[in-house]
Amino acid sequence: MKGCDNVGALARELGTSRRQLYKWKDQEEALQGSEEIPAAVQSRISKLEQENSRLKKLMAEKALEVDFFKGALQKVAAVRQKKSDSGEKESTNRSKKQ
Repeated sequence: MKGCDNVGALARELGTSRRQLYKWKDQEEALQGSEEIPAAVQSRISKLEQENSRLKKLMAEKALEVDFFKGALQKVAAVRQKKSDSGEKESTNRSKKQ
C-alpha cells in the first residue's frame, strides 16, 4: 500500500476490499509497535518448541522401528517362500495334542 497510488485498484487486484486492506495495515502497524513479546507468551513458545522437538525425535525413533520390522517381515516371508518352493517342511511352534 505504501507504494500504491490507487488503493481501490490494489484491493481489486488482490480480491479484497479497501476496508480490509486498511484493517490489515492497522494490524501490521500495531504489531510493529509492540516488538516486545510478553514473558508468559515467550515461555509458552519455548515450551511448545521443546515439546515439538521431543515429538520429532519420537517420530524418528518410531519410523526406524517400523523400517526394522518391515525388513524383518520381508526376510521371514522370503524364507517361508523359499521353503515352500523347495518342498521342505515349514517349521512350526505348535505343540501336538496327546
